[in-house]
Amino acid sequence: MPVVRAQEESPIDLVGLLPADLVVLTTSLDAEPFRANQLWHWIYHRGVTDFSTMTNLPETFRKKLSERCVVGRPQISQTITAASDFTHKWLMRFPDGKEVETVYIPKDNRGTLCLSSQIGCTLACRFCYTGTQKLTRNLSAAEIVGQVLKVNDVYNCWKHSCCKKILSNVVMMGMGEPLLNYNNVITALKILTNIKGLAVSQRRVTVSTAGVVPMIQLLGKEISCNLSISLHAATDAVRDVLMPINKRYPLAALMAACRGYQAVRNAHRITFEYIMLRGINDSEADARAIVRLVNGLHCKFNLIPFNQWPGAPYACSTADATYRFATILRDSGYAAPIRAARGRDIHAACGQLCSAFFSGSGGSESEREWTVPNVPVSTGLYIQ
Repeated sequence: MPVVRAQEESPIDLVGLLPADLVVLTTSLDAEPFRANQLWHWIYHRGVTDFSTMTNLPETFRKKLSERCVVGRPQISQTITAASDFTHKWLMRFPDGKEVETVYIPKDNRGTLCLSSQIGCTLACRFCYTGTQKLTRNLSAAEIVGQVLKVNDVYNCWKHSCCKKILSNVVMMGMGEPLLNYNNVITALKILTNIKGLAVSQRRVTVSTAGVVPMIQLLGKEISCNLSISLHAATDAVRDVLMPINKRYPLAALMAACRGYQAVRNAHRITFEYIMLRGINDSEADARAIVRLVNGLHCKFNLIPFNQWPGAPYACSTADATYRFATILRDSGYAAPIRAARGRDIHAACGQLCSAFFSGSGGSESEREWTVPNVPVSTGLYIQ
């Protein structure tokens, strides 16, 4: 009779574990709790993935780590660099073969890293290329943090190195809706902003949402980051068409959530992202309606020229219409810069990310199913 072997357990990825979780893991491997701090330092301060080189850890502990754990990284499938502005876009592949896009936008000796939170998206915003790619799954906290670690590897941006590039800002504006992967996004951000590791300033972290109302105020209670709202319309009638999420959470509910967020984080100015679509949302009447909509909020606007993608149903507003729109907002007391397109020539600009673009498998989905995640954030060892 053949011997049936139990299926081997997958190794535990130490990336994505909070400090308290790392202590639990360390003690479960019969090591002293303080070893967790040393392990954290190797992973997030020095960028080391090989346990055998973590020389201040006992040899027996390192052996157990190598048998049961990994310090994970996504693999880079493709790299594209924009000739126009040196924006970098990577197609990052995870162990199950699924892929997302990550974008680095340089400026002088610093830069912004745009992270993905889901593979595909359920929200089907009509102006967004990611919305044509059906949701495959959420990214784990390890996979979100792993994008940053991999870029640090590429540029050798670890604190012990002489790095010429600095990842100064992190924005959750890549593929997916961050607040529909709330637990993993919050865990990842707590790791990225931990002062004993990567130490990204919370004031240099921005979470963007299409308007998942129940999670917005909770975000303000969890972490002191910046909030960006994808607004894109002044009325429910237009926003219902552009962003189907508006049918569940219309503008009145969204504005109430923003006011609730500022009640918690009153020093934080909310940014409203507004894509300029010719003949759709770019009239002077639209601009005046926007001013009425946000009355009383401490906020600013980013006006984004629409970035074309294959099969896109819209065109970019004219420069004249965009200028008039911005002028009305500015005259009403709001900052309203017109954002320069970065990485447009490599499909790395706002609204252009779609990992299926590389394989040509992107396609529209008329019906999307999605649910608001359960809260609070898990503090267990194995974070899903």
